Amino acid sequence: MDFTRIIELASYTLPAIVTGFVAYSFFELHIKNNDKKRTFLLSREYQKQSLPIRLQAYERMTLYLERINLTKLLIRISPISPEKHDYENFVIDQIEQEFEHNLTQQIYMSDECWTIITTAKNSTIQIIRKAAMSDRVDSADKLREKILNDLLEKQSPSNAALGYIKNEVSELW
Repeated sequence: MDFTRIIELASYTLPAIVTGFVAYSFFELHIKNNDKKRTFLLSREYQKQSLPIRLQAYERMTLYLERINLTKLLIRISPISPEKHDYENFVIDQIEQEFEHNLTQQIYMSDECWTIITTAKNSTIQIIRKAAMSDRVDSADKLREKILNDLLEKQSPSNAALGYIKNEVSELW
């Protein structure tokens, strides 16, 4: 084979290789863009369907936190007997029952938000138990009075959790 024949063969082969490489690159880019578009459309459709459910979960947990706000809770739940321990247990049972009723909402919210809600519930129960341990509290009415007086100095744990929920919901938009 002579040198001119090799040059002639290279002049036909090289453009074909370059054209094939450009075509391959174009189709690969086109396929990647289509995959990204399909993924975006699927995620947008998922978000459209899941957003109302998530908002409903946040609404239910907001209602729960409002219901366990100690000021509202103690006004809503009257003592069932003059015994402070009966009232303490009754109020705590109400908080726990309502929490158990809303347990499924945790799958629709972030772990951090759920942890804050759980912490607010536990802090509320702790405030009730701490007030009931006081020696100056000897009746259910005095227990209510002690808890309400303590709340004048600090805010209810549910208020902090409500603030977090409002912040997280505003980030959904």
